[in-house]
Amino acid sequence: MPDINLPASLAAGGQFGVDRPRSDSSAPRFDFDLAMPTDRRRPLAIAWLGLGLMALLAAGLFSVLLVLSRTPQLQTLFPVADFFRVALVVHVDLSVLVWFLAFGGALWTLSGTPRYQSMAWGAFGLSAIGTAVMCVSPFVERATPVMANYVPVLDGPVYLSGLILFGIGIGLLCLRSMLAVEPVGSGLSGGGALRFGMRAALVTCAVAATAFAWSWIALPRTLEPRIYYELVFWGGGHVLQFAYTLLMLVCWIWLASAVGARLPLSPRLVVLLFAIALISVFLTPVSYLAYDVTSVEHHAAQTLLMRYGGLVIPPIAFAVLWSLWPVRSVTADKRPLRASLIASLVLFMTGGLIGFLITGSNVRIPAHYHGCIVGVTLAMMGVVYLLLPRLGFAAPGSRAAAWQPYVYGTGQMMHIIGLVWSGGYGVQRKVAGAEQVLHSTQETLGMGLMGLGGLIAIVGGVMFVVIVLRALQHPRTRQDHA
Repeated sequence: MPDINLPASLAAGGQFGVDRPRSDSSAPRFDFDLAMPTDRRRPLAIAWLGLGLMALLAAGLFSVLLVLSRTPQLQTLFPVADFFRVALVVHVDLSVLVWFLAFGGALWTLSGTPRYQSMAWGAFGLSAIGTAVMCVSPFVERATPVMANYVPVLDGPVYLSGLILFGIGIGLLCLRSMLAVEPVGSGLSGGGALRFGMRAALVTCAVAATAFAWSWIALPRTLEPRIYYELVFWGGGHVLQFAYTLLMLVCWIWLASAVGARLPLSPRLVVLLFAIALISVFLTPVSYLAYDVTSVEHHAAQTLLMRYGGLVIPPIAFAVLWSLWPVRSVTADKRPLRASLIASLVLFMTGGLIGFLITGSNVRIPAHYHGCIVGVTLAMMGVVYLLLPRLGFAAPGSRAAAWQPYVYGTGQMMHIIGLVWSGGYGVQRKVAGAEQVLHSTQETLGMGLMGLGGLIAIVGGVMFVVIVLRALQHPRTRQDHA
Protein backbone atom coordinates (compact mmCIF):
# COMPACT_ATOMS: atom_id res chain seq x y z
CA MET A 1 0.00 0.00 0.00
CA PRO A 2 1.58 3.33 -1.03
CA ASP A 3 2.05 6.28 1.26
CA ILE A 4 -0.93 8.57 0.64
CA ASN A 5 -0.05 11.29 3.14
CA LEU A 6 -0.20 14.90 2.08
CA PRO A 7 2.12 15.63 -0.89
CA ALA A 8 5.02 18.03 -0.77
CA SER A 9 5.03 21.65 -1.78
CA LEU A 10 8.14 22.04 -3.87
CA ALA A 11 10.31 25.08 -4.38
CA ALA A 12 9.48 27.51 -7.15
CA GLY A 13 10.16 25.95 -10.51
CA GLY A 14 10.16 22.48 -8.96
CA GLN A 15 8.63 19.45 -10.59
CA PHE A 16 5.05 20.01 -9.57
CA GLY A 17 4.94 23.78 -9.17
CA VAL A 18 3.83 25.94 -6.26
CA ASP A 19 0.83 27.97 -5.15
CA ARG A 20 1.23 31.55 -6.31
CA PRO A 21 -1.16 34.10 -4.80
CA ARG A 22 -2.12 36.80 -7.28
CA SER A 23 -1.08 40.30 -6.35
CA ASP A 24 -4.25 41.82 -7.85
CA SER A 25 -6.57 40.08 -5.41
CA SER A 26 -6.78 39.70 -1.65
CA ALA A 27 -7.70 36.02 -2.12
CA PRO A 28 -4.90 33.60 -3.03
CA ARG A 29 -4.89 31.81 -6.37
CA PHE A 30 -3.89 28.18 -6.06
CA ASP A 31 -2.39 26.68 -9.21
CA PHE A 32 -3.67 23.12 -9.42
CA ASP A 33 -1.24 21.96 -12.07
CA LEU A 34 1.41 19.33 -12.75
CA ALA A 35 4.60 19.83 -14.73
CA MET A 36 5.49 17.02 -17.12
CA PRO A 37 8.58 14.83 -16.65
CA THR A 38 11.19 14.70 -19.39
CA ASP A 39 12.61 11.25 -18.64
CA ARG A 40 11.56 7.66 -19.44
CA ARG A 41 8.09 8.21 -18.00
CA ARG A 42 6.99 10.27 -20.99
CA PRO A 43 6.96 7.51 -23.68
CA LEU A 44 5.26 5.11 -21.26
CA ALA A 45 2.53 7.66 -20.52
CA ILE A 46 2.08 8.24 -24.26
CA ALA A 47 1.75 4.46 -24.74
CA TRP A 48 -1.02 4.26 -22.13
CA LEU A 49 -2.85 7.18 -23.76
CA GLY A 50 -2.47 5.44 -27.12
CA LEU A 51 -4.01 2.27 -25.72
CA GLY A 52 -6.94 4.25 -24.37
CA LEU A 53 -7.37 6.02 -27.70
CA MET A 54 -7.39 2.74 -29.64
CA ALA A 55 -9.91 1.32 -27.18
CA LEU A 56 -12.18 4.32 -27.77
CA LEU A 57 -11.83 3.92 -31.54
CA ALA A 58 -12.74 0.23 -31.40
CA ALA A 59 -15.59 0.96 -28.99
CA GLY A 60 -16.89 3.54 -31.45
CA LEU A 61 -16.98 0.96 -34.24
CA PHE A 62 -18.98 -1.40 -32.05
CA SER A 63 -21.24 1.44 -30.91
CA VAL A 64 -22.26 2.21 -34.51
CA LEU A 65 -23.65 -1.30 -34.83
CA LEU A 66 -25.02 -1.14 -31.30
CA VAL A 67 -27.04 2.04 -31.85
CA LEU A 68 -28.33 0.89 -35.24
CA SER A 69 -29.50 -2.40 -33.73
CA ARG A 70 -31.86 -0.49 -31.38
CA THR A 71 -33.07 2.22 -33.77
CA PRO A 72 -36.62 1.77 -35.17
CA GLN A 73 -36.78 0.90 -38.89
CA LEU A 74 -33.07 -0.06 -38.87
CA GLN A 75 -33.05 -2.74 -36.19
CA THR A 76 -34.43 -5.38 -38.57
CA LEU A 77 -31.19 -5.28 -40.57
CA PHE A 78 -29.32 -7.08 -37.79
CA PRO A 79 -29.46 -10.50 -36.17
CA VAL A 80 -31.02 -8.51 -33.31
CA ALA A 81 -30.74 -9.87 -29.77
CA ASP A 82 -27.52 -11.88 -29.84
CA PHE A 83 -25.78 -9.36 -32.08
CA PHE A 84 -26.88 -6.45 -29.92
CA ARG A 85 -25.66 -8.08 -26.71
CA VAL A 86 -22.29 -9.12 -28.15
CA ALA A 87 -21.68 -5.59 -29.44
CA LEU A 88 -22.83 -4.13 -26.12
CA VAL A 89 -20.42 -6.27 -24.10
CA VAL A 90 -17.37 -5.30 -26.15
CA HIS A 91 -18.41 -1.65 -26.42
CA VAL A 92 -18.89 -1.26 -22.65
CA ASP A 93 -15.65 -2.98 -21.69
CA LEU A 94 -13.59 -0.98 -24.21
CA SER A 95 -15.19 2.42 -23.63
CA VAL A 96 -15.26 2.17 -19.83
CA LEU A 97 -12.93 -0.46 -18.40
CA VAL A 98 -10.03 -0.16 -20.87
CA TRP A 99 -10.30 3.57 -21.65
CA PHE A 100 -10.63 4.70 -18.03
CA LEU A 101 -7.86 2.47 -16.66
CA ALA A 102 -5.50 3.23 -19.55
CA PHE A 103 -6.01 6.94 -18.86
CA GLY A 104 -5.34 6.26 -15.18
CA GLY A 105 -2.18 4.42 -16.19
CA ALA A 106 -0.95 7.54 -18.01
CA LEU A 107 -1.56 9.79 -15.00
CA TRP A 108 -0.02 7.34 -12.51
CA THR A 109 3.02 7.09 -14.76
CA LEU A 110 3.45 10.87 -15.03
CA SER A 111 2.95 11.49 -11.31
CA GLY A 112 5.31 8.75 -10.09
CA THR A 113 9.04 8.14 -10.30
CA PRO A 114 10.82 6.44 -13.25
CA ARG A 115 11.69 3.34 -11.22
CA TYR A 116 10.86 -0.25 -12.23
CA GLN A 117 10.54 0.50 -15.95
CA SER A 118 10.64 -3.18 -16.95
CA MET A 119 7.65 -3.89 -14.73
CA ALA A 120 5.90 -0.79 -16.09
CA TRP A 121 6.30 -1.83 -19.74
CA GLY A 122 5.33 -5.40 -18.86
CA ALA A 123 2.07 -4.12 -17.36
CA PHE A 124 1.38 -2.11 -20.50
CA GLY A 125 2.19 -5.04 -22.80
CA LEU A 126 -0.15 -7.44 -20.99
CA SER A 127 -2.94 -4.85 -20.99
CA ALA A 128 -2.49 -4.10 -24.71
CA ILE A 129 -2.48 -7.79 -25.67
CA GLY A 130 -5.53 -8.44 -23.53
CA THR A 131 -7.37 -5.53 -25.16
CA ALA A 132 -6.54 -6.80 -28.66
CA VAL A 133 -7.81 -10.29 -27.80
CA MET A 134 -11.07 -8.84 -26.46
CA CYS A 135 -11.56 -6.89 -29.70
CA VAL A 136 -11.11 -9.88 -32.00
CA SER A 137 -12.92 -12.48 -29.91
CA PRO A 138 -16.44 -11.78 -31.34
CA PHE A 139 -15.11 -12.69 -34.78
CA VAL A 140 -13.29 -15.90 -33.82
CA GLU A 141 -15.67 -17.55 -31.34
CA ARG A 142 -19.37 -17.89 -30.67
CA ALA A 143 -19.62 -17.01 -26.99
CA THR A 144 -22.72 -16.31 -24.92
CA PRO A 145 -22.97 -12.64 -23.92
CA VAL A 146 -23.56 -12.20 -20.19
CA MET A 147 -24.86 -8.72 -19.31
CA ALA A 148 -23.31 -8.51 -15.85
CA ASN A 149 -23.20 -5.09 -14.23
CA TYR A 150 -19.88 -3.18 -14.34
CA VAL A 151 -17.98 -5.80 -16.38
CA PRO A 152 -20.17 -7.64 -18.92
CA VAL A 153 -18.47 -10.61 -20.59
CA LEU A 154 -18.63 -12.98 -23.51
CA ASP A 155 -18.59 -16.38 -21.84
CA GLY A 156 -15.99 -17.96 -24.10
CA PRO A 157 -12.32 -18.88 -23.66
CA VAL A 158 -10.96 -16.26 -26.07
CA TYR A 159 -12.76 -13.24 -24.61
CA LEU A 160 -12.19 -14.33 -21.02
CA SER A 161 -8.49 -14.88 -21.74
CA GLY A 162 -8.23 -11.33 -23.07
CA LEU A 163 -10.08 -9.94 -20.07
CA ILE A 164 -7.84 -11.86 -17.65
CA LEU A 165 -4.68 -10.67 -19.44
CA PHE A 166 -5.91 -7.09 -19.25
CA GLY A 167 -6.74 -7.52 -15.56
CA ILE A 168 -3.28 -8.93 -14.79
CA GLY A 169 -1.71 -6.02 -16.66
CA ILE A 170 -3.70 -3.48 -14.63
CA GLY A 171 -2.85 -5.31 -11.41
CA LEU A 172 0.84 -5.12 -12.32
CA LEU A 173 0.38 -1.43 -13.19
CA CYS A 174 -1.07 -0.77 -9.73
CA LEU A 175 1.75 -2.67 -8.01
CA ARG A 176 4.45 -0.87 -9.95
CA SER A 177 2.80 2.53 -9.43
CA MET A 178 2.64 1.91 -5.68
CA LEU A 179 6.34 1.04 -5.63
CA ALA A 180 7.21 4.14 -7.68
CA VAL A 181 5.25 6.81 -5.81
CA GLU A 182 6.80 10.25 -5.48
CA PRO A 183 8.44 10.87 -2.08
CA VAL A 184 6.36 12.91 0.36
CA GLY A 185 7.78 16.01 1.98
CA SER A 186 6.38 18.76 4.17
CA GLY A 187 3.77 21.25 3.03
CA LEU A 188 1.08 21.11 0.38
CA SER A 189 0.66 22.63 -3.07
CA GLY A 190 -2.07 22.59 -5.69
CA GLY A 191 0.00 20.10 -7.68
CA GLY A 192 0.42 18.03 -4.54
CA ALA A 193 -3.36 17.93 -4.08
CA LEU A 194 -3.78 16.64 -7.63
CA ARG A 195 -1.14 13.99 -7.01
CA PHE A 196 -2.97 12.95 -3.85
CA GLY A 197 -6.17 12.52 -5.88
CA MET A 198 -4.33 10.42 -8.47
CA ARG A 199 -2.78 8.34 -5.72
CA ALA A 200 -6.19 7.89 -4.07
CA ALA A 201 -7.56 6.60 -7.39
CA LEU A 202 -4.60 4.21 -7.62
CA VAL A 203 -5.26 2.81 -4.15
CA THR A 204 -8.94 2.48 -5.02
CA CYS A 205 -8.09 0.52 -8.15
CA ALA A 206 -5.91 -1.82 -6.08
CA VAL A 207 -8.76 -2.36 -3.60
CA ALA A 208 -11.09 -3.11 -6.53
CA ALA A 209 -8.65 -5.75 -7.81
CA THR A 210 -8.59 -7.30 -4.33
CA ALA A 211 -12.40 -7.34 -4.26
CA PHE A 212 -12.57 -9.06 -7.66
CA ALA A 213 -10.12 -11.71 -6.48
CA TRP A 214 -11.99 -12.16 -3.19
CA SER A 215 -15.32 -12.70 -4.97
CA TRP A 216 -13.72 -15.09 -7.48
CA ILE A 217 -12.25 -17.23 -4.69
CA ALA A 218 -15.44 -17.20 -2.61
CA LEU A 219 -17.87 -18.17 -5.40
CA PRO A 220 -18.43 -21.73 -6.68
CA ARG A 221 -17.90 -22.01 -10.44
CA THR A 222 -20.99 -24.24 -10.66
CA LEU A 223 -23.31 -21.24 -10.49
CA GLU A 224 -25.33 -20.32 -13.56
CA PRO A 225 -23.16 -17.94 -15.68
CA ARG A 226 -25.48 -14.94 -15.38
CA ILE A 227 -25.48 -15.17 -11.59
CA TYR A 228 -21.80 -16.09 -11.34
CA TYR A 229 -20.44 -13.14 -13.32
CA GLU A 230 -22.84 -10.72 -11.68
CA LEU A 231 -21.55 -11.73 -8.25
CA VAL A 232 -17.88 -11.85 -9.30
CA PHE A 233 -17.92 -8.28 -10.59
CA TRP A 234 -20.39 -6.67 -8.17
CA GLY A 235 -18.12 -5.74 -5.26
CA GLY A 236 -15.04 -4.78 -7.26
CA GLY A 237 -17.20 -2.99 -9.82
CA HIS A 238 -18.59 -0.70 -7.13
CA VAL A 239 -15.07 0.14 -5.96
CA LEU A 240 -13.93 0.85 -9.53
CA GLN A 241 -16.61 3.55 -9.74
CA PHE A 242 -14.78 5.36 -6.94
CA ALA A 243 -11.52 5.17 -8.92
CA TYR A 244 -13.20 6.59 -12.03
CA THR A 245 -14.87 9.33 -9.99
CA LEU A 246 -11.63 10.33 -8.27
CA LEU A 247 -9.89 10.59 -11.64
CA MET A 248 -12.76 12.73 -12.93
CA LEU A 249 -12.57 15.07 -9.93
CA VAL A 250 -8.83 15.45 -10.49
CA CYS A 251 -9.56 16.30 -14.14
CA TRP A 252 -12.22 18.88 -13.18
CA ILE A 253 -9.91 20.72 -10.82
CA TRP A 254 -6.95 20.52 -13.20
CA LEU A 255 -8.96 21.78 -16.20
CA ALA A 256 -10.60 24.60 -14.23
CA SER A 257 -7.21 25.86 -13.09
CA ALA A 258 -5.80 25.48 -16.62
CA VAL A 259 -8.44 27.79 -18.15
CA GLY A 260 -7.77 30.47 -15.53
CA ALA A 261 -10.59 29.80 -13.07
CA ARG A 262 -9.97 30.88 -9.47
CA LEU A 263 -11.14 27.86 -7.49
CA PRO A 264 -12.58 28.65 -4.03
CA LEU A 265 -10.80 25.57 -2.70
CA SER A 266 -7.46 25.31 -0.95
CA PRO A 267 -5.20 22.31 -1.57
CA ARG A 268 -5.85 21.14 1.99
CA LEU A 269 -9.60 21.16 1.45
CA VAL A 270 -9.25 19.28 -1.83
CA VAL A 271 -7.13 16.62 -0.12
CA LEU A 272 -9.68 16.37 2.70
CA LEU A 273 -12.49 15.72 0.20
CA PHE A 274 -10.43 13.06 -1.58
CA ALA A 275 -9.65 11.46 1.78
CA ILE A 276 -13.36 11.34 2.70
CA ALA A 277 -14.05 9.43 -0.53
CA LEU A 278 -11.30 6.98 0.44
CA ILE A 279 -13.10 6.12 3.68
CA SER A 280 -15.79 4.28 1.72
CA VAL A 281 -13.09 2.47 -0.26
CA PHE A 282 -11.30 1.28 2.85
CA LEU A 283 -14.59 0.02 4.31
CA THR A 284 -15.03 -2.38 1.37
CA PRO A 285 -13.26 -5.33 3.10
CA VAL A 286 -15.68 -4.94 6.01
CA SER A 287 -18.61 -5.86 3.77
CA TYR A 288 -16.70 -8.95 2.61
CA LEU A 289 -15.85 -10.01 6.17
CA ALA A 290 -19.32 -9.33 7.57
CA TYR A 291 -21.49 -10.85 4.84
CA ASP A 292 -21.38 -13.69 2.35
CA VAL A 293 -20.67 -12.58 -1.22
CA THR A 294 -23.99 -14.07 -2.35
CA SER A 295 -26.07 -12.34 0.33
CA VAL A 296 -28.44 -9.43 -0.13
CA GLU A 297 -26.72 -7.68 2.76
CA HIS A 298 -23.40 -7.71 0.91
CA HIS A 299 -25.00 -6.08 -2.13
CA ALA A 300 -26.76 -3.50 0.04
CA ALA A 301 -23.54 -2.65 1.89
CA GLN A 302 -21.67 -2.01 -1.36
CA THR A 303 -24.46 0.24 -2.65
CA LEU A 304 -24.52 2.17 0.64
CA LEU A 305 -20.77 2.76 0.54
CA MET A 306 -21.07 4.14 -2.99
CA ARG A 307 -23.77 6.59 -1.92
CA TYR A 308 -21.77 7.92 1.01
CA GLY A 309 -18.56 8.13 -0.98
CA GLY A 310 -20.35 10.15 -3.63
CA LEU A 311 -21.12 12.93 -1.15
CA VAL A 312 -17.79 14.60 -2.00
CA ILE A 313 -18.81 15.16 -5.64
CA PRO A 314 -21.30 18.08 -5.18
CA PRO A 315 -18.88 20.38 -3.25
CA ILE A 316 -16.19 20.02 -5.90
CA ALA A 317 -18.70 20.33 -8.77
CA PHE A 318 -20.23 23.51 -7.37
CA ALA A 319 -16.80 24.99 -6.62
CA VAL A 320 -15.71 24.38 -10.20
CA LEU A 321 -18.94 25.83 -11.61
CA TRP A 322 -18.62 28.89 -9.37
CA SER A 323 -15.04 29.47 -10.48
CA LEU A 324 -15.90 29.10 -14.18
CA TRP A 325 -18.61 31.78 -14.16
CA PRO A 326 -16.25 34.80 -14.29
CA VAL A 327 -14.10 33.21 -17.02
CA ARG A 328 -15.67 34.85 -20.07
CA SER A 329 -12.99 34.36 -22.71
CA VAL A 330 -10.01 32.10 -23.17
CA THR A 331 -7.34 31.67 -25.82
CA ALA A 332 -7.83 29.23 -28.69
CA ASP A 333 -5.71 26.51 -27.10
CA LYS A 334 -7.82 26.68 -23.91
CA ARG A 335 -11.24 26.46 -25.61
CA PRO A 336 -11.20 22.65 -25.95
CA LEU A 337 -10.33 22.43 -22.24
CA ARG A 338 -13.20 24.67 -21.17
CA ALA A 339 -15.66 22.95 -23.51
CA SER A 340 -14.69 19.53 -22.17
CA LEU A 341 -15.06 20.70 -18.59
CA ILE A 342 -18.48 22.30 -19.11
CA ALA A 343 -19.82 19.33 -21.07
CA SER A 344 -18.49 16.93 -18.44
CA LEU A 345 -20.15 18.79 -15.59
CA VAL A 346 -23.50 18.98 -17.38
CA LEU A 347 -23.56 15.32 -18.42
CA PHE A 348 -22.40 13.96 -15.07
CA MET A 349 -24.90 16.03 -13.08
CA THR A 350 -27.69 15.08 -15.48
CA GLY A 351 -26.84 11.41 -15.05
CA GLY A 352 -26.86 11.84 -11.29
CA LEU A 353 -30.28 13.51 -11.31
CA ILE A 354 -31.72 10.79 -13.54
CA GLY A 355 -30.68 8.27 -10.88
CA PHE A 356 -33.43 9.67 -8.63
CA LEU A 357 -36.04 8.90 -11.33
CA ILE A 358 -35.25 5.17 -11.60
CA THR A 359 -38.11 2.84 -10.77
CA GLY A 360 -37.98 -0.77 -11.95
CA SER A 361 -35.70 -2.25 -14.61
CA ASN A 362 -36.08 -0.05 -17.68
CA VAL A 363 -33.91 2.11 -19.92
CA ARG A 364 -33.76 4.89 -17.35
CA ILE A 365 -30.99 2.85 -15.72
CA PRO A 366 -28.65 3.05 -18.75
CA ALA A 367 -29.64 6.72 -19.10
CA HIS A 368 -28.35 7.29 -15.56
CA TYR A 369 -25.02 5.57 -15.99
CA HIS A 370 -24.52 6.85 -19.56
CA GLY A 371 -24.70 10.40 -18.21
CA CYS A 372 -22.21 9.68 -15.44
CA ILE A 373 -19.83 7.63 -17.59
CA VAL A 374 -19.85 10.18 -20.40
CA GLY A 375 -19.19 12.89 -17.81
CA VAL A 376 -16.05 11.02 -16.78
CA THR A 377 -15.06 10.46 -20.42
CA LEU A 378 -15.41 14.15 -21.33
CA ALA A 379 -13.27 15.20 -18.37
CA MET A 380 -10.57 12.75 -19.46
CA MET A 381 -10.80 13.99 -23.07
CA GLY A 382 -10.16 17.51 -21.81
CA VAL A 383 -7.05 16.43 -19.93
CA VAL A 384 -5.79 14.60 -23.03
CA TYR A 385 -6.08 17.92 -24.89
CA LEU A 386 -4.19 19.55 -22.01
CA LEU A 387 -1.43 16.92 -21.99
CA LEU A 388 -0.73 16.77 -25.73
CA PRO A 389 1.43 19.93 -25.99
CA ARG A 390 3.09 19.12 -22.67
CA LEU A 391 4.11 15.71 -23.97
CA GLY A 392 5.68 17.23 -27.06
CA PHE A 393 2.83 17.27 -29.58
CA ALA A 394 0.74 19.94 -31.30
CA ALA A 395 -1.85 21.71 -29.19
CA PRO A 396 -5.42 21.01 -30.41
CA GLY A 397 -6.46 24.64 -30.80
CA SER A 398 -8.66 24.25 -33.89
CA ARG A 399 -12.35 25.08 -34.08
CA ALA A 400 -13.07 21.37 -34.44
CA ALA A 401 -11.34 20.70 -31.12
CA ALA A 402 -13.33 23.48 -29.43
CA TRP A 403 -16.63 22.08 -30.75
CA GLN A 404 -15.87 18.38 -30.31
CA PRO A 405 -16.88 18.16 -26.60
CA TYR A 406 -20.16 19.93 -27.35
CA VAL A 407 -20.95 17.65 -30.30
CA TYR A 408 -20.17 14.56 -28.26
CA GLY A 409 -21.98 15.89 -25.19
CA THR A 410 -25.07 17.01 -27.14
CA GLY A 411 -25.37 13.63 -28.82
CA GLN A 412 -25.06 11.84 -25.49
CA MET A 413 -27.62 14.20 -23.92
CA MET A 414 -30.10 13.37 -26.69
CA HIS A 415 -29.26 9.70 -26.20
CA ILE A 416 -30.06 9.71 -22.48
CA ILE A 417 -33.14 11.95 -22.88
CA GLY A 418 -34.51 9.42 -25.36
CA LEU A 419 -33.82 6.62 -22.88
CA VAL A 420 -35.49 8.51 -20.02
CA TRP A 421 -38.49 9.26 -22.24
CA SER A 422 -38.84 5.64 -23.30
CA GLY A 423 -38.16 4.36 -19.80
CA GLY A 424 -41.17 6.32 -18.59
CA TYR A 425 -43.28 4.07 -20.83
CA GLY A 426 -41.62 0.91 -19.52
CA VAL A 427 -39.18 0.07 -22.34
CA GLN A 428 -36.85 -2.56 -20.87
CA ARG A 429 -33.05 -2.33 -20.68
CA LYS A 430 -30.54 -4.70 -22.31
CA VAL A 431 -32.89 -5.65 -25.15
CA ALA A 432 -33.06 -4.72 -28.84
CA GLY A 433 -35.16 -5.15 -31.93
CA ALA A 434 -38.50 -6.90 -31.51
CA GLU A 435 -37.64 -7.64 -27.86
CA GLN A 436 -38.06 -3.93 -27.11
CA VAL A 437 -41.82 -4.25 -27.75
CA LEU A 438 -42.47 -0.62 -28.65
CA HIS A 439 -46.24 -0.33 -28.26
CA SER A 440 -46.83 3.40 -28.72
CA THR A 441 -45.68 6.31 -30.86
CA GLN A 442 -44.13 7.92 -27.78
CA GLU A 443 -41.96 4.88 -27.15
CA THR A 444 -40.86 4.79 -30.78
CA LEU A 445 -40.08 8.52 -30.78
CA GLY A 446 -38.11 8.18 -27.55
CA MET A 447 -35.98 5.35 -28.89
CA GLY A 448 -35.62 7.20 -32.20
CA LEU A 449 -34.22 10.20 -30.30
CA MET A 450 -31.91 7.80 -28.49
CA GLY A 451 -30.65 6.44 -31.81
CA LEU A 452 -30.13 9.90 -33.36
CA GLY A 453 -28.32 11.14 -30.28
CA GLY A 454 -26.15 8.03 -30.23
CA LEU A 455 -25.12 8.59 -33.85
CA ILE A 456 -24.26 12.26 -33.15
CA ALA A 457 -22.23 11.15 -30.13
CA ILE A 458 -20.36 8.70 -32.33
CA VAL A 459 -19.47 11.60 -34.64
CA GLY A 460 -18.16 13.50 -31.61
CA GLY A 461 -16.14 10.50 -30.52
CA VAL A 462 -14.63 10.08 -33.97
CA MET A 463 -13.77 13.80 -33.99
CA PHE A 464 -11.84 13.34 -30.75
CA VAL A 465 -9.87 10.39 -32.09
CA VAL A 466 -9.05 12.20 -35.36
CA ILE A 467 -8.01 15.41 -33.57
CA VAL A 468 -5.70 13.53 -31.19
CA LEU A 469 -4.21 11.38 -33.96
CA ARG A 470 -3.45 14.50 -36.01
CA ALA A 471 -1.80 16.11 -33.00
CA LEU A 472 0.31 13.00 -32.43
CA GLN A 473 1.58 13.25 -36.02
CA HIS A 474 2.89 16.78 -35.48
CA PRO A 475 5.54 17.06 -32.74
CA ARG A 476 6.02 20.53 -31.34
CA THR A 477 9.07 22.43 -32.56
CA ARG A 478 11.44 24.36 -30.34
CA GLN A 479 9.75 27.52 -31.52
CA ASP A 480 6.39 26.15 -30.34
CA HIS A 481 7.86 25.59 -26.90
CA ALA A 482 9.26 29.06 -26.69
